[in-house]
Amino acid sequence: MANLTIARLAQAADVGVETVRYYQRRGLLDVPPSAGAIRRYGEPDVQRLRFIRSAQASGFTLEEIGQLLAFDPVTDRPSIRALAEQRITALDAQIRQLQQSRSALVRLAGECGSGSAGPCPILEAFES
Repeated sequence: MANLTIARLAQAADVGVETVRYYQRRGLLDVPPSAGAIRRYGEPDVQRLRFIRSAQASGFTLEEIGQLLAFDPVTDRPSIRALAEQRITALDAQIRQLQQSRSALVRLAGECGSGSAGPCPILEAFES
């Protein structure tokens, strides 16, 4: 899987070409030297893209992913674990917020469907 164009690299990692370019601009993925007009990528680039996608799916931000990529996988284990624990705490806070939002919306939807006269409570809640 060596000698890939950016389109083939994106396809191999199941991302768009613009996503590859965005990661390059963010410094998460190297821009290889061009051979003529075309840049060529290899298996390590595919693996790095897949790592980025997996870390994003686990809730890490791109900034945090940059930190993960900079860590040594053996000597920086405590730092990696600390970053993961911070992400877990942030995810727990987001989950609590989403649960509160869901509960409020369920209550408003019930009020809206109650058939009472007047404006819909959902719209009123968003206006205030």
